[in-house]
Amino acid sequence: MVNSAAIGIFDSGIGGLSVARAVRELLPNESLIYVADSGHAPYGEKTDDYIYQRMDHITRHLTAAGVKAIVVACNTATTAAIARLRAQYPLPIIGVEPGVKPAVLASKSGVVGVLATPRTLLTPAFATLAQRYAGQAKVILQPCPQLVPLIEALDFSGNKMQALLQSYIQPLLAQGADTLVLGCTHYNFVADLIAEIAGPDVSIIRTEMAVAKQLQQRLIQTQLLSSSAQAGADKFYSSGDLELFNRQLQQFWPDVVMAGLKWHE
Repeated sequence: MVNSAAIGIFDSGIGGLSVARAVRELLPNESLIYVADSGHAPYGEKTDDYIYQRMDHITRHLTAAGVKAIVVACNTATTAAIARLRAQYPLPIIGVEPGVKPAVLASKSGVVGVLATPRTLLTPAFATLAQRYAGQAKVILQPCPQLVPLIEALDFSGNKMQALLQSYIQPLLAQGADTLVLGCTHYNFVADLIAEIAGPDVSIIRTEMAVAKQLQQRLIQTQLLSSSAQAGADKFYSSGDLELFNRQLQQFWPDVVMAGLKWHE
């Protein structure tokens, strides 16, 4: 039956695992196939066409594997080319975008800071999103070019990560931001550090559970929600270094049963 098919989730690396965890928590009976396109990361340095080609390649293989829905768990990919992907494939395709709207609603100072990759902040889709709420709050954009590589390398505990986050966050606080948007799925893994640096009076806006709920809603609407009473299975693939990928899985998906597999190039 179609509703017992897996959900495909992909990102340029491991950031989307934070979204996959939210999906696993909300929909425990769904099976998941996760693809980290680490061999072609970071997407932030690529053109829209290149990103779309990777999205199309991954989606083609996932649909061939029989998935019933796809989550593009990457802000850069969503803002760069999700409309083209949806035009190409008939199944439900869920994207992620920075939570500017909930941040604007939550802000008391009327100043919102957005932490994101430089590439995400440069896309027309993001400019449209930010412009939509510009009349309600001051939205300050903070590109974070060095953050994703440190997270991918699992380099969390050193002074480098602390200093880097300080350098990104302090200018936003200095301008009065009382709400910070995590505009990249990778940043969910350092959300606690960001909150610690920002202080107790600053709200941190994450979107992974909102994405999981949107997926759930689409599956209900299309009658694709799993009717199984059994826990779903998980499969993990990477187009990059499998040894590093398995270390990443052990850190971020501690109950992983199966080692990561090589993704089709």
